[in-house]
Amino acid sequence: MRAMVLPGIVPLRGDASEHVPLTLREMPIPQPGPGDVLLRVLTCGVCHTELDEIEGRTPPAFFPIILGHQVVGVVEQAPPGSPLKEGDRVGVAWIFSACGECEACRRGEENLCPQFRATGRDVHGGYAEYMVAPADFVHPIPDGLSELEAAPLLCAGAIGYRSLRLTNLQDGEPLGLTGFGASGHLVLKMARYLYPRSPIFVFSRNPQEREFARSLGATWAGAIEERSPQPLRAIIDTTPVWRPVLEALKNLAPGGRLVMNAIRKEEHDKETWLHLDYPSQLWLEKEIKSVANVTRRDVREFLELAVAAGIRPEVQEYPLEAANRALWELKQGRIRGAKVLRVSH
Repeated sequence: MRAMVLPGIVPLRGDASEHVPLTLREMPIPQPGPGDVLLRVLTCGVCHTELDEIEGRTPPAFFPIILGHQVVGVVEQAPPGSPLKEGDRVGVAWIFSACGECEACRRGEENLCPQFRATGRDVHGGYAEYMVAPADFVHPIPDGLSELEAAPLLCAGAIGYRSLRLTNLQDGEPLGLTGFGASGHLVLKMARYLYPRSPIFVFSRNPQEREFARSLGATWAGAIEERSPQPLRAIIDTTPVWRPVLEALKNLAPGGRLVMNAIRKEEHDKETWLHLDYPSQLWLEKEIKSVANVTRRDVREFLELAVAAGIRPEVQEYPLEAANRALWELKQGRIRGAKVLRVSH
């Protein structure tokens, strides 16, 4: 099978010609173990977390490794007794598996399981023509979604859904979104559906992203350092750096909550966090809460919500062989919606 493989950690700098961290290789089709399904991959979303893996902020468990954790595929082989059958369309998200027995799993917080394994980081992912995954951790793709639309929903959508739930927002309360890429534009769509009376304020460094946000129904859109027209009850940060977090805290209302939807912040920016001004940015019972991974519940509930609410991502399609170009454009901030690799038909 064809696969785009990461041989090792590499810094992503320079122009497009230097951005070739992945290598196209021929590899054996993986063999499913007990309880696994074998999938023929149709599409795989490209996520900022792949940049974190490539550059070593959340390093893969082994090399060479196949990245990719927003995978839509067709079941080629299912384990005995599984409700899955050959030809079913299913998705694989960031959560590849969890133990099911620890305290976190018993609480329904399998995203915090000490044995949590991530697709494309701890095991091979979907930048390839085939992959295997535990049958209990794949998700049926609703008929109303194409494979291109479904791929970003498995991570950008599901993690956005979890982030929105963690804000504890009530309908009518103002919401802020800092950063407006794959996850941000889906959060805006779901927030407008779930909280129709809540004004939504978007902060982005990119004028095109701000215009995109307004076209999707944002109440207001401004630059990262701008002050919002009113204090915000909740803000979701989806950026890879620290400065937007500090600016967002200035816009948070007393008692408000900032939810950080990012697996890592970029290392070159880490000193910025030391400039936190407690009186203006954190006092008056403001909260900061991180989002860690997703649960199967997040993925499945969001897929159902996406169909019910007519939520569809804005998608840019690339062939599998162009994964390096998609990653370089993501690194450069060339984002409108979500980037998806077409692997097969």
